[in-house]
Amino acid sequence: MPATRKPRRKQDPLTNLFLSEAHGTFDRYERRIAKCLSQLSDEQIWWRPNAASNSVGNLVLHLCGNVRQWIISGIGQTPDVRERDKEFARRDGVPKAKLLAQLRVTMREANRVLDRVSTEDLGRKYSIQGFRLSGLNAVSHVYEHFSHHAGQIIYITKMKRGKDLHFTHLPLIKKRKYHSNA
Repeated sequence: MPATRKPRRKQDPLTNLFLSEAHGTFDRYERRIAKCLSQLSDEQIWWRPNAASNSVGNLVLHLCGNVRQWIISGIGQTPDVRERDKEFARRDGVPKAKLLAQLRVTMREANRVLDRVSTEDLGRKYSIQGFRLSGLNAVSHVYEHFSHHAGQIIYITKMKRGKDLHFTHLPLIKKRKYHSNA
């Protein structure tokens, strides 16, 4: 587990905690997506179980587009150039190395924006993708959305590889012996 990310400026403890949790969520799922990509062939990355479903490649492109639109453009106030429909229209052609590089660049840019976010920024209203919402709601939406699609990527990878990826484990718990007086 990576070290807790320290905010670049002093702000209230709740803002620091929220941003640290957001960074941690993004970091954890970015690493898991990278591991999935490393275990799949380019052909497997673009495989779809049916016409109504997305491939791992589409999901990675979609996550990059979503993070860029909501955090980098929305909160970071840079021009929004997202073409959402193109994220789902791709059927192949982007090799896994390029997908992974695009994900990493996007997440570095998003982390730089989050490093500058203040308590006031979290309370401010933004217009993103036709929604009017607070910065706190926008960041929450993105890390929830990110983890949701990362779960889909993990599931597809497990299905294609036929093995556990060892991302989760339960902590060891010492069993207590319960004595009954009955």
